[in-house]
Amino acid sequence: MLAARGTEDGLIHPTAIVDPGARLHPSVKVGPYSIIGRDVEVGEGTVIGPHVVLKGPMRIGRDNTVFQFASLGEVSQDKTAKVDDATRVEIGDGNTIREYVTIQRGTLKTPDGLTKVGDRNWIMANVHIAHDCIVGSDNILANGTTLAGHVTIEDWTGLGGYTLIHQYCRIGGHAFTGGGSVILKDVPPFTMIEGQPAKARGINSEGLKRRGFTPEEIGEIKDAYKLIYLSDLLMADVKVKLAEMAQTSVHCRRLLDFIESSTRSIVR
Repeated sequence: MLAARGTEDGLIHPTAIVDPGARLHPSVKVGPYSIIGRDVEVGEGTVIGPHVVLKGPMRIGRDNTVFQFASLGEVSQDKTAKVDDATRVEIGDGNTIREYVTIQRGTLKTPDGLTKVGDRNWIMANVHIAHDCIVGSDNILANGTTLAGHVTIEDWTGLGGYTLIHQYCRIGGHAFTGGGSVILKDVPPFTMIEGQPAKARGINSEGLKRRGFTPEEIGEIKDAYKLIYLSDLLMADVKVKLAEMAQTSVHCRRLLDFIESSTRSIVR
């Protein structure tokens, strides 16, 4: 059951300010000078470091670690956003959120007004996750990575330091970006990109091996990559051939579905 404050002695530092309308599991630890506002819910085993600011409406799940000077749940920097808008942040379980990370509430431009972060993400210092972003699970966002509004990050991606992502872009699962990349279009799953603006540089072979993809599966993905990026075919023809490959490969099907659903076109 959640309580207004942690009930075990010494878990909330006496200099911390916790609004009576906040709901903290009794096991939550809160460091010195942190501020937790109304309508913030924090789950079991989560540790909030010193000088952290949490604003609601926001739900943070269990077993997260939030380091000093992070600001989570603040009203977004979108000019249309208002402090009293019915928007929120949801953060899942097992995330590590390092120093100076900012994760801001959604806006009324989306039906849910939601900014969402999944589970087990490793979010390094100075990362910014803007309004209405949806971040999946098991991602690594290296120092200084910046997501503009309405960005979608699927699962198991690696975003190199100071990656900049344009609004409404999607990053497919198992993709990898080189440090300092500027992403203006959608990045297909499994793809490794780099540059300003970013271009495809191959597939994320090493990441796929680490996650248990078989040599045969990696070979299928390589063949699809060659078709998309090295064949000089028009995209309409690429889709036809991918559809043929997708009959026997779930990974080719995933690539085809991603390309067909892209509204910004893919990095090429």
